[in-house]
Amino acid sequence: MNRDDQYIEPDNSYYEPSRDPSQGTLILVVFMTFLSVILTSVLAFIYFSKNNKDKDLSLAEASGNGADTYISVASPTPTPVPPIQSYQNPLLYPATASVVIDPEAEIDPDCDPSVRGLTQNVINGAVIVSDFDRAYPIYMTDPLDYSVNAGGILTYRGNNFRNTATYGYVTPEDGTIDELNQIWEFHGMTSRLSSDMTFEWTGLQLTGQPLVVNWSNEVKNSMNLYESAAAKTDLTEVIVAALDGYVYFFDLDDGSMTRDPIYVGASMKGTPSVDPRGYPLLYVGQGDDNGDSGFGMYIYSLIDGTRLYFYEGLDDGAYRMNWGAFDSSPLVDRNSDTLIWPCENGIIYTFRLNTDYVMGGASISINPMCTGYKYIFNDTQGRYLGVESSIGVYGNYGYFIDNNSNLVCLDLNSFEMVWVFRTSDDSDLSPALEEENGVPYIYLATEVDYQGGVGQYSGAAYTYKINGLTGEEVWQTSQSCYTYNGQTSDTDQTGGCLGNPVLGKNSISNLVIFSYSMTNDLMSGNRLVAYYKDTGTEAWHYDMNIYSYSSPIDCYDENGNAYIIIADSIGQIHLVNGQTGERISYIQASRFIGTSDETTGGVSFEASPVIYNDTMVIGTRSGSVFGIRIE
Repeated sequence: MNRDDQYIEPDNSYYEPSRDPSQGTLILVVFMTFLSVILTSVLAFIYFSKNNKDKDLSLAEASGNGADTYISVASPTPTPVPPIQSYQNPLLYPATASVVIDPEAEIDPDCDPSVRGLTQNVINGAVIVSDFDRAYPIYMTDPLDYSVNAGGILTYRGNNFRNTATYGYVTPEDGTIDELNQIWEFHGMTSRLSSDMTFEWTGLQLTGQPLVVNWSNEVKNSMNLYESAAAKTDLTEVIVAALDGYVYFFDLDDGSMTRDPIYVGASMKGTPSVDPRGYPLLYVGQGDDNGDSGFGMYIYSLIDGTRLYFYEGLDDGAYRMNWGAFDSSPLVDRNSDTLIWPCENGIIYTFRLNTDYVMGGASISINPMCTGYKYIFNDTQGRYLGVESSIGVYGNYGYFIDNNSNLVCLDLNSFEMVWVFRTSDDSDLSPALEEENGVPYIYLATEVDYQGGVGQYSGAAYTYKINGLTGEEVWQTSQSCYTYNGQTSDTDQTGGCLGNPVLGKNSISNLVIFSYSMTNDLMSGNRLVAYYKDTGTEAWHYDMNIYSYSSPIDCYDENGNAYIIIADSIGQIHLVNGQTGERISYIQASRFIGTSDETTGGVSFEASPVIYNDTMVIGTRSGSVFGIRIE
């Protein structure tokens, strides 16, 4: 048989067709029927496939995806953001910092402490402790979680990142923030003679920031408040530690006193702290050796105002044992019950508090156990190692700058120095921290202090962004400022950066803003400069005729629009657009306002302000404290 007469099956086998005509007709009918069924099935498949594809494309377009996303891929369900708690700062919500320290991060070779011949010791009094390992580890996380149970600003610049002195948003009635109004004044402070008996300490100076606390009802009901304050359901209390030796307490709304002042009996120049657990504990530090007895730090019960603890800063174990001031504003790690407090004697102290307290209870007790850390370099004299800045903490890393221009990263659990960065001049600023892509960065600036000899000169105030894990300098810039170095430090008139920076949020989250004093001449001129955080290039600047030592402060409306407020040395308060640097308004604060004794004389702002919702509180060198409404 010829293979041309055969047919090929799908399996490549051959068969011979039938030659019967009737059989051929039947086969043809069956074949046509089969072909019709196949064609109908194909057309149906095409129709339904196209219809389903159009539906899928419509769904993809509705969800913002292109046609390329037709294939559905399973994705993990995101972790829901926890709802904000009543005590948490809305300005910092939600938490964004991961706070995970990379132990393998490579230290910048220029920041290796061993290169400078570091000697470091852990001490209890004068006794050196070997092989220190903290029994209750310190680990502080996102600043939103710094405090619980009590809302407000409970330490200098708010929290362990030192990144805000503002709580909440400003909500003007007409939706626009365009003016400042003085709504109250307290002017009942006294004075206290300095330790060298050459002048009187008065009012509030650097840093002098008030605290603002919205207590829980159970704690508020246990405290020795005046009857009117205790009866107020929405009481927000202002706490001010002053140079006359008293701690004062006011109602935020009207400036009326909420309880009797606490008499410390020593001048307090820095900013106190309230326990971030919402406990009725107040931590205050002495600024001059003019106390009734001792020179150091104090812990008070705010249930009844009694002193619970005193620690002497004239420590025999210190390199600078003749000066025991605690100008630094301390932090408390609430999870480990640990107080962290640098001292001007050059020791970084931690106190395991052993707190015994039940919320709302009629008593509170502590039994602090102190451990200190001291250090020195081959190129440093011990008398320069005091710390006036307030420590910032990221995880178990603490950041501070000493009086010898050393910006230090310290592991608080091992008490081992991680790195040290030498700035180009002196700085008393508190390192301001911000996490970017899982890495902490530090913003800091200097005074003009060490760049010339005795007399007046112009120098550079240096400004830095530093990698908090490695010490590497990300960028550096500077601003020209004037200064005067006297024969003694008492006669210095220092220019440069003395107020802490603003770390922008919301609409200005890409900016960091510094204030530079004496930019025109000695005792003249001030400049606010906004820098882009990523590059350090200038975004805008705002010039003032009068210099300022007070820290600028940021506030925001609920749409995220940013406003900067800064007070100067003759009592003027400026309101500036945070996005553009343009002035919106300003006021001149007055003493004894609304009386025949009203005057603008003696109003000098040097202390830093605090903002709670739409009210700013700031103290003066003359002894007045003002409430300013932001409208």
